[in-house]
Amino acid sequence: MRVVVLDYGVGNLYSIRHSLIRVGANPEVSPEIGTPPDALILPGVGNFVAASNLLKRLKPVLHDLKETGLPIMGICLGMQLLFESSEEGGGEGLGFLEGKVVRLPKSVKVPQIGWNTVEVKSYHEIVNGLGEEFWAYFVHSYYPQPKSTSTIVAETEYGIRFPSIVAEKNIVGTQFHPEKSSSAGFVILKNFLRMCRA
Repeated sequence: MRVVVLDYGVGNLYSIRHSLIRVGANPEVSPEIGTPPDALILPGVGNFVAASNLLKRLKPVLHDLKETGLPIMGICLGMQLLFESSEEGGGEGLGFLEGKVVRLPKSVKVPQIGWNTVEVKSYHEIVNGLGEEFWAYFVHSYYPQPKSTSTIVAETEYGIRFPSIVAEKNIVGTQFHPEKSSSAGFVILKNFLRMCRA
């Protein structure tokens, strides 16, 4: 199985690679996609506009891969890039999911850094074996607002209830970092690999 972690200039690539190895994958960290892989992970830490500009050259390839049904996972900023746009200075996302990205409310300290609970709201294979609630590690100031609630798999409370896992067919996103979320994160990564084998 060929799993590509896309190195487009923003992301905690070492932690993601190490976690994928722990769950039995042989990940390839690369700035190019090359031959269509069996799965693709879009990491991301930082600013939406900067990341979307760095990703611009790969958009046509990513859209083609999405249409083939290739499992694609966005993590943190990578999840936000799955949507159409962001309040974080504008910029265009990939548009794989309808909706926008907005800032956490002023009533809470931003960024949210640390552990918080994730409450599963609807079924998707990405949450197999996790039960109704689990802990995950977050670092973010913005969150997604999907146009359709049907894409919301799990939610988290931080000044407001926001989607912390979204999914639509072969597209999955986590606002938290599964590679830093201990056993629950490893379960999510294993489930993602199972999507590749389906």
